[in-house]
Amino acid sequence: MTPEEKAQRIIEDITNETGTDPSVIFRTMAAKDYISVHGPEHHILDGACLLTAFHNAGGRIDLNNALEKLMREGLRMPGAMCGLWGVCGAVTSIGAALSIIDGTGPLSEDGSWGRHMAFTSDALRSLGKINGPRCCKRDALIAFEHAVDYVNAHYPLTLGFTKRKCEFTARNPQCIRNRCPYFGE
Repeated sequence: MTPEEKAQRIIEDITNETGTDPSVIFRTMAAKDYISVHGPEHHILDGACLLTAFHNAGGRIDLNNALEKLMREGLRMPGAMCGLWGVCGAVTSIGAALSIIDGTGPLSEDGSWGRHMAFTSDALRSLGKINGPRCCKRDALIAFEHAVDYVNAHYPLTLGFTKRKCEFTARNPQCIRNRCPYFGE
């Protein structure tokens, strides 16, 4: 399946999700057979989970339009950004979702540009403390923890975050096990 086909499946399937916890939406979506343990589909999936949870919690966005825009942005992000560029695709996907929610662009002066930069730098700092190798599932969950805190502080709605053990460990040969905040057997 091509990255474009995976992206389209994500956008189609995620619209069936009704929850307000992006980590729960993520775990449901990430278990689908077309989602790899690691891969650039996370550059779409992760932000799409946040947009969906935000919409389901009463956030005023046109979800279909927002998901289409996120898909276009996510498909521009190459795989292996974490190792090759020093920035995680999960965090950038969620940063893109926040920009879509706020209508932020490179010339925005309303404060959203700076707030989004602060969000991404905080999330990336948490990933940096754990170190590699990559894990798209771990990195997404850490980014969701930061994103839920951010959304709950900046918008008149509440998102949830459910911390539970990782169900993807067996599928990840690079799992860092006890260094991961979601590891548990």
